[in-house]
Amino acid sequence: MSASASTEAPAPRTSRIPKVPFWAQIVAGLVLGVVLGWVTRTYDVQWLYTTLDKVGHIFVQLLKLAVAPLVFFAILVSITNLRKVNNAARLATRTLLWFMITSLIAVAIGLAIGLLTDPGAGTGLTPKDGEKPENAGSWLDFLTGIVPTDVITPFTELNVLQIVFMAAVAGVAALKLGEKAQPILTLSESVLELLQKALWWVIRLAPIGTVGLIGYAIADYGWDLIGKYATFTADVYIGCALVLFGVYPLLLATVAKVNPVHFFKGAWPAIQLAFVSRSSVGTMPVTVKVTERLGVPKEYTSFAVPFGATTKMDGCAAIYPALAAIFIAQIFGVQLGVGDYLLIAFVSVIGSAATAGLTGATVMLTLTLSTLGLPLEGVGLLMAIDPILDMMRTATNVAGQALVPVVVAAREKILDLDAYNAASPSPIDEDDEDGYGVREAEQKVTVPVTA
Repeated sequence: MSASASTEAPAPRTSRIPKVPFWAQIVAGLVLGVVLGWVTRTYDVQWLYTTLDKVGHIFVQLLKLAVAPLVFFAILVSITNLRKVNNAARLATRTLLWFMITSLIAVAIGLAIGLLTDPGAGTGLTPKDGEKPENAGSWLDFLTGIVPTDVITPFTELNVLQIVFMAAVAGVAALKLGEKAQPILTLSESVLELLQKALWWVIRLAPIGTVGLIGYAIADYGWDLIGKYATFTADVYIGCALVLFGVYPLLLATVAKVNPVHFFKGAWPAIQLAFVSRSSVGTMPVTVKVTERLGVPKEYTSFAVPFGATTKMDGCAAIYPALAAIFIAQIFGVQLGVGDYLLIAFVSVIGSAATAGLTGATVMLTLTLSTLGLPLEGVGLLMAIDPILDMMRTATNVAGQALVPVVVAAREKILDLDAYNAASPSPIDEDDEDGYGVREAEQKVTVPVTA
């Protein structure tokens, strides 16, 4: 047989295990966590209780491990990146304005639901059931605590507000220095990429962390405890759902004039991770990537999302403290007036940075209660149920942190509509170079800002 008649043998077929989508892994973790939690509580399996506690605790600790340096370098780099964008001051102002607008809407919804449902009535709880928290927030602490006494303590004590302050000062100083600061900026960008890569490995563990966190919550608190807080728990979830699936789509359709369905397709990986991790800052790298994928220019995203992750808290700093203040006032028999409700709105808009994007909203709640003159022992009434509430609150926070850049970019005519409409519902399933499933071509969206 001639050589020309010969044919190459077909390449052997290799079997490949189909990848399970990340969202499906999270859902599986939720289901398994509920089952294991129920088994633990029903049959008093002590070793499983301890295991679930440790697994969830380690996952949260791994997220927190990168928080301090991640926030510092993300804020520093994002401020310096604004030099690449025309009308940067205008963008920053519009971003802050929309943060405030959405917070006001969220707190109004929280107050309305609380007044309609009376969450503190019929719970069987009394003031004796509460106790003062170890750490309480006040306006004096908030204002004086912005400026650190040294550069080390904010990182060791994880004071995110002080870290943001130092990063902002460093970023502005770098802008003023110009080319002289370029070596520092190059190093900062490299360190930020390194931190994001390391944090991505932690994020991939989210399904396992979900099993531990949800399982421990069910095993430790049980349905009986949730029953005592049934109205309050339902109020928080309903309030967050109204903002997440009502207010946000309305703003997208009427203000940004884009299809809300595409937003949720693109932002869903960040929202679901926030629900599990209960950390806006821990979710921030994914939030940045999905926001870029939604067509927001990279230079603007790198500023707006880190800024929002430390200040934009519609769930933790608006809906929750409004409902909690009404709940605690009813337990302690304190009558709130119109002036008190206005104070709640004021605290929600101005003091939201006190939450700092970390797990829980205790500081914001104590700040609200101290402003209203309500007993701080009321915080103790809500601590037991807080992890269950915090999941929905954080998911709402992160959705808002992705929403505002989309709205501002659309109004400023810098939103890439083609990228927005093509946003994938699972952008972190693909293991590409940056580890977040966002293709390189989609990362380089640079559109000049017009006046």
